[in-house]
Amino acid sequence: MQQHDEVTIRLATRADAAGIAGVHVRSWQEAYAGIVPAEHLESLDIVERAARWADLLERGPADRVLTWVAVIGSEVIGFASVGPARDEDARPSEREIYSIYLDPGTWGRGVARELMRTLIAEAGDRSLLSLWVLADNERAQHFYRRHGFTPDGVERYEEVGGAELLQVRYRR
Repeated sequence: MQQHDEVTIRLATRADAAGIAGVHVRSWQEAYAGIVPAEHLESLDIVERAARWADLLERGPADRVLTWVAVIGSEVIGFASVGPARDEDARPSEREIYSIYLDPGTWGRGVARELMRTLIAEAGDRSLLSLWVLADNERAQHFYRRHGFTPDGVERYEEVGGAELLQVRYRR
């Protein structure tokens, strides 16, 4: 991404599935290296993930999940999804950020900030917004704290690639 490239944030369509899948896999492989087992990261399949994304995007916002993409021209360089909070203790109006990922080559250039602003605006000022982050992902935790999220003391373990990984819930 060059300085003069114009980034557009818009709602994702089914046509974005392959681009989202590529960003998803590359971002996981970079961000979770040393956290998630290497064998799992190496096994991530863009084609299989694109099929899953196409299915999700085909359903559209009917399930109240919205996905945005950050694009330069027609190239997807990032994406973020938000929907109803899935935790047992969630309030009915609470929203949860399910994902926010960027192509590693665009990290540190303000694109994630714009995606996060979009998610926060969509949730509205009065809605509680939550997300889960791996406890060992310090870069992401720093990013979330900069946007007003704080850990609320709730943690859980999730199995990823054969490893039990600790996740921390953040709320805003």
